[in-house]
Amino acid sequence: MRESRILTADGPRVAYFSMEIALESEIPTYAGGLGVLAGDTIRSAADLGVGMVAVTLAHRSGYFRQSIDADGRQGEAPDRWRPESRLDPLAPQVSVRIGERHVLIRAWRYEVCGVRGHVVPVYLLDTQLSDNDERDRALTDALYGGDSEHRLRQEAVLGMGGVRMLRALGHGEIERFHLNEGHAALAVLPLVREEMERVLASDGGPAFERAIAAVRNRCVFTTHTPVPAGHDQFPAALATAVLGERVMKRIEAITGSRDLNMTGLALEASRFVNGVAMRHGEVSQGMFPDYPIRSITNGVHPGMWTVEPFQELFDRHVQQWREDPQSLRYAVGIPTREIWDAHQRAKRVLIERVDRASGVRLSPEAFTLGFARRATAYKRAALFFHDPDRLAGLTAGGRPLQIVFAGKAHPRDDDGKAVIREIFSAARRLRGRVSVVYLADYDMELARILCAGCDVWLNTPVAPLEASGTSGMKAALNGVPSLSILDGWWVEGCVEGVTGWAIGRDVERTEVPQPQRDAEDARALYDALERVVLPCFYRDTEGFRAVMRGAIALNASFFNTHRMMLQYLYDAYRGTPDE
Repeated sequence: MRESRILTADGPRVAYFSMEIALESEIPTYAGGLGVLAGDTIRSAADLGVGMVAVTLAHRSGYFRQSIDADGRQGEAPDRWRPESRLDPLAPQVSVRIGERHVLIRAWRYEVCGVRGHVVPVYLLDTQLSDNDERDRALTDALYGGDSEHRLRQEAVLGMGGVRMLRALGHGEIERFHLNEGHAALAVLPLVREEMERVLASDGGPAFERAIAAVRNRCVFTTHTPVPAGHDQFPAALATAVLGERVMKRIEAITGSRDLNMTGLALEASRFVNGVAMRHGEVSQGMFPDYPIRSITNGVHPGMWTVEPFQELFDRHVQQWREDPQSLRYAVGIPTREIWDAHQRAKRVLIERVDRASGVRLSPEAFTLGFARRATAYKRAALFFHDPDRLAGLTAGGRPLQIVFAGKAHPRDDDGKAVIREIFSAARRLRGRVSVVYLADYDMELARILCAGCDVWLNTPVAPLEASGTSGMKAALNGVPSLSILDGWWVEGCVEGVTGWAIGRDVERTEVPQPQRDAEDARALYDALERVVLPCFYRDTEGFRAVMRGAIALNASFFNTHRMMLQYLYDAYRGTPDE
């Protein structure tokens, strides 16, 4: 298959399956980085004219709306929306046998339109149909809600139902099926069945083995997490009860295991497998040594995440940046004063948002850090407060410091919720010395404001557990440098003192006890702030602005989904993996 067959508008050649896709803030069909990455991927596919169609679930109750009380306790409520008020209904219905019942599925269509008018349709699958059993109507309601059985039933709707829906909609010419994380691995099963019917109709040879080989040549799998708990696994008894004995025998024939490991199924059934950053590819290769794991580093969509002041700046100096983000390398010629002026406008928007949301009035002159990630233990949002006295001492000599946090903890992640409470407690202890704000209900809109409005973007994961991370890439589009642990994308993006700064060194420390690692990383963070970043911000204005410009010219020009999509086109979608 040549790439030119994909780079056409005469019909989709690639089907992109993802449990979550971030389309708009008002359509809450995403939880975090995985969904945002999926949405940006589709937007760049539309800009580049890629023949693609995407499949996800409607998630009528969304992920959840977050509230946080004065002590940092998180509250959750459904984030309800009505697909019928925003999307176009489609007539076909398909059926998938799940458990003891046949479940009817319909689809809603959302169109992502590129800069040249090319459209990538997104189909949101929905089981909220009167002919379904009441228990099945809610299958597509809540993103990542319910127990393991509910999760597996959702994944059956996405994978098996998604392939059947594509066929019902007339998409019979799909050449590549891209499984974005293991949630979509069950798409393999209807594809195998189709291939078996084709083989039996032709010569009746060894149908199953030939079908598996044919399906493997059509599937691409992207794994996103180096955390074992992030890979869905279901015991044989549960999987058999949900999918049936016949389906499980086929899965066992593919994977060699009676239990259902969604990542294992995707690995066995895919011609091309990749991690989402160079380091993550290496870690994933160690996790799955029997499979060749490539690396395609994530990116972000420039048009989506560049705020208005920087859009106007780029329109003046790099007119083609929306269609060709690589041209942002020419930002080296933008006067730093204009970059600083655009940043000040973005910072004022953040300050106003913080004021409205929390009643806290931040100073536009004070050095402002931003940190917004999913609230979970390994991302270590509270590492910033490891030594409160040392932290407060950084403000000596008239160098005020303020930080804005945001991020949701999964409703069942008690450790993540404890991190939020710890931040609130630290904020009280530091009141009057360091300004700390935590903004509730982090979403796409708030991400744009926060990533663009802070002065430096902070990230402190436990290495090597950061698969990629994209928030720092969004910041770079808006001239905001990163200060980060060398993990995920920052291993590739950090040019010390040019695009931002590293926290500590890039060394392997997996055998070091976690409390010791936390203490070492906190000291490295404080050292970087005290000796390098704060002096640069307060004393070397032109030097700091040059780093802002470097973040745009080097990082924004490369870490975008246009470059990422082109890599998928040439490395994953066309020909064979070795071509």
